[in-house]
Amino acid sequence: MNTVETLESNVRAYSRSFPAVFSRARGSIMFTEGGRKVIDFLSGAGALNYGHNNQEIKAAISEYLDSDGVVHGLDMATPAKVEFMETFSSIILRERNLHYRFQFTGPTGANAVEAALKLSRKITGRHNVISFTNGYHGQSLGAIAASGNRFYRKASSIALFGTTFMPYDGYLGSADSPADYLRKVLMDESSGIDLPAAILVETVQGEGGINVAGKEWLQSVQALAKDVGAIFVVDDIQMGCGRTGEFFSFEFAGLSPDIVVMSKSLSGFGLPLSMLLIKEAIDAWEPGEHTGTFRGNNLALVSAKAALNLYWHNQTFSQEVRRLGEFMRRRLDAIAHQHGNKFVVRGRGMVCGFDCKTTELAEATSHRAFEKGLIVERCGATDQVVKFLPALTIDQETLGQGLDIFEESLCEMLNLARAS
Repeated sequence: MNTVETLESNVRAYSRSFPAVFSRARGSIMFTEGGRKVIDFLSGAGALNYGHNNQEIKAAISEYLDSDGVVHGLDMATPAKVEFMETFSSIILRERNLHYRFQFTGPTGANAVEAALKLSRKITGRHNVISFTNGYHGQSLGAIAASGNRFYRKASSIALFGTTFMPYDGYLGSADSPADYLRKVLMDESSGIDLPAAILVETVQGEGGINVAGKEWLQSVQALAKDVGAIFVVDDIQMGCGRTGEFFSFEFAGLSPDIVVMSKSLSGFGLPLSMLLIKEAIDAWEPGEHTGTFRGNNLALVSAKAALNLYWHNQTFSQEVRRLGEFMRRRLDAIAHQHGNKFVVRGRGMVCGFDCKTTELAEATSHRAFEKGLIVERCGATDQVVKFLPALTIDQETLGQGLDIFEESLCEMLNLARAS
């Protein structure tokens, strides 16, 4: 850690929250150089839905490397790309009666968000984008302009343009529907809100605090996008690839977005891979109009195909994710109830947030949890929510052990607070 502290930029974050040198990892367990075993409820911030070093996916990668298959090919055609698209189309899209073209963008989620916003503006000839309170879409300039958190926004050090923020489902905390408010201002010629090129939404806000949108609200937003001629974009970067119990986080609401933004666990192995799913009618790009040197990482396409074949050829995996998610939710609800329900639990599938109400308690609890052998991060406007993102492949025993550590850590920090 001395080398990290001496040589790495001050911008580092996770190595401060989890101050150890990690040398090995398998499944849901990480090991430090000193041999300490730590349960991982971070999962690469959602990039490791199938766990660390998934052995079957790893075998597909090794076989491809041994064959001297093309690793870097820009956007040239390769067997790896063709096979991934065919597999994704047959296993994921056709089974859900969805029809999309693939656009492979630069390797990060923010790259894909930038491409989605750029395409939406090109199609509509409009500039404004509707985003939502507590939303998070990345830290490049276009993506951060559509993200709500002031801590991240102010780091840009320039004015951020092109986005109008509207209340997310539940944000107003009243009987008034935020979807009705959005419809009113967009339909009112004198509201002062320009008609949008796109409406950009997460069905579950991850970094924003595990805020869960309801089916009716999401359907209303999709319908409004159509009514005002805007592109309806779902950011499924963190909540896609099974995190909520279905492959896409929007399936439960019966949505059919114009553009779906995917990254993080898409590769299945933590390798960089991002893409847009674009409805054919709006695929308005000219050849080479949006490009990038590292789009369509072939090694990641190989691992992504392997993950699809392993986990998504039938409903068994999805059902197990939902079962484990219900187990995690029941445990967290019970912990909250034990403390008089002064804490709030939110989530869907295998993502949960435990709202500690104060930054100090959430921070102290996550730090104590790490000392006891659990990696769990925080989110929310002031990092007041402890965020649970275990691997979807975790076994129930390990999941329970991690939840035990969290409960012990929370109780210890509450006792310390009372004593002081």
